[in-house]
Amino acid sequence: MRNIIHTNLAPEAIGPYSQAVEVNGLIYTSGQIGIDPESGELVPGVEQQAHQVMKNVSEVLRAAGTNNDSIVKAMIFLQNMDDFSLVNDIYASYLKQPYPARSAVEISKMPKGALVEVEVVAIKE
Repeated sequence: MRNIIHTNLAPEAIGPYSQAVEVNGLIYTSGQIGIDPESGELVPGVEQQAHQVMKNVSEVLRAAGTNNDSIVKAMIFLQNMDDFSLVNDIYASYLKQPYPARSAVEISKMPKGALVEVEVVAIKE
């Protein structure tokens, strides 16, 4: 059985997808970019986007009945790998040890010209 997760405290989907889906106690989030859910606009700069992305991820997980401590896998997409260190520090500030498994890759383009995107898999404890 699938449970579709939705919250108004994270940006609305900008395509044919759900903010997250829960299946068998696992929560799969869609990629979150740095859109401010109140304005619907992408916040400026990689630092602000990274913070907004993690806030959006946190809100989606909260809507699923869990939090960042339940993340077991994260995928980070960067438009420029030169931003890795900055984004890594921001990402880490939203988590506690033991940290989840993670991938980080550079890609050429993201929706709305975003500079960073994060998707996660979490467990519902």
